[in-house]
Amino acid sequence: MSEQTATWFNHYDARPEVEVPAESPLAWSYHKSGRPAVSQKSRVVLRERAMLGHLILRGGAIVLDEAVRGVLGFGLPGRPNTLTQDEGGERSIQWLSPDEWLLIVPGGEEFALEGRLREALGDARDTSVKNYAIVNVSGGQTLLELEGEMARELLMKSTPYDVHPDAFPVGKGVTTVFAKANLILRRTGEERWELVLRRSFADFCYRWILDAGSEYAIGVER
Repeated sequence: MSEQTATWFNHYDARPEVEVPAESPLAWSYHKSGRPAVSQKSRVVLRERAMLGHLILRGGAIVLDEAVRGVLGFGLPGRPNTLTQDEGGERSIQWLSPDEWLLIVPGGEEFALEGRLREALGDARDTSVKNYAIVNVSGGQTLLELEGEMARELLMKSTPYDVHPDAFPVGKGVTTVFAKANLILRRTGEERWELVLRRSFADFCYRWILDAGSEYAIGVER
């Protein structure tokens, strides 16, 4: 591999200044399947957190942790299948594998953040810096949030993974199967769970959740 090839990378602005209308991955789902309102009887509430920034980080844990701490003020998860968050809970880092993490930030931050991380990591040509990769996957993923006293029961009908509090404490996140879709399941509160999934699975999972949550009078928060 030539030196020129080894040191070159693409850095695209995923949110250009040109006004391009953006739609939620569930825009058609709301029209086709409905959007039940939250009521006093709702024991599960579904929220869509669309258009967030999703960055995949790959590389050595020590090098990436130093860069992330310097830019965001908190570091990578120290244990497998866990996540770390900032004080406000708006930004999180999810462990995916020994050298891979998912960083989720408010929509619009991801492009500038990628640049700051690359600057903090330094020149990849420097032999003192281990190889790393930062990939913006914001356009291909979305996040659904389930909250309520029966959220865990809904999940028990949807995934083979053990979601009992002893096996799935707050702060844990795993890659698992939900219905027939692969996704990341995270527990961010005592009664709050997050599903990080591919955009193409959003409609399927939405309809599944509405069906599985019907007995709990599930409502979709607007």
